[in-house]
Amino acid sequence: MPAPGESYIRYGGHTACVGLARAGQQPDLVLDAGTGLLNLDEVLGPAAFRGTLLLGHLHWDHTHGMPFFAAGARPGHRVQVLLPGQGPGNDAELMLARAMSPPHFPVEPHVLGEGWRFESIEEGEHEIEGFSVLALEIPHKGGRTFGYRVSDGTVSVAYFSDHHPLALGPGPSGLGELHPSAVALARDADLLIHDAQYTVQELPALADLGHSCPEYAISLATVAGAQQVCLFHHAPRRTDDELDELAARYAGSAIPVFAARDELTVRLAPPGRHEKRAHDVRI
Repeated sequence: MPAPGESYIRYGGHTACVGLARAGQQPDLVLDAGTGLLNLDEVLGPAAFRGTLLLGHLHWDHTHGMPFFAAGARPGHRVQVLLPGQGPGNDAELMLARAMSPPHFPVEPHVLGEGWRFESIEEGEHEIEGFSVLALEIPHKGGRTFGYRVSDGTVSVAYFSDHHPLALGPGPSGLGELHPSAVALARDADLLIHDAQYTVQELPALADLGHSCPEYAISLATVAGAQQVCLFHHAPRRTDDELDELAARYAGSAIPVFAARDELTVRLAPPGRHEKRAHDVRI
């Protein structure tokens, strides 16, 4: 859930949304559409959004920014919404309408605008907005969930918004299996954005809710050769001060580790390229 209030100002309290942009351009591929999608309105200024919202799964904290996305309603908008296929006969728009329609919400998804399209995708390689996207199913409670690896051919980002690796067994560290899909998505990624909702001390009591911890993310990055780790999907009640302490705990890791916060921009530069040719990931 969103977490407003003075104890959450530095990291922010929006739910999951990450925008990917090429050098000098605005984001046109957005991973998840939680309430953080409203930040993209400010990034785009008066411009309409023309791109794709790629959803990892359909839980509320990853979808509820869509009907409040002003840039997705401006003249000239083009919004493609892609979500993990939910099985034969399960239309993508109808799946979203289960939560976004009367009496739960005033309007259905098609009312968002003529330029909105809703489709399902399956596991495998996809070309989306000029990016190469690998989609693989990962364990998470309560519905089919995909992790993504996105590349423009020079840099790559691995994205596990919600991940429950303990569902597949304890793995080598007891924190979850380093399963083939996770390793494939994170392999040599320039940035691994990973679910770190629980501390390792909280994990035994709370893991059944379907999330992970920082130690697992760092272990996955080490095995897969990822270059840096962004701890993501914080527990809503974890304050800024607590997140500062959490981030400081891993500052000495062999792999750079930092905590996601609202409006954070990470610049990923291909090896040997000038910084102005870098690519932005906005969280």
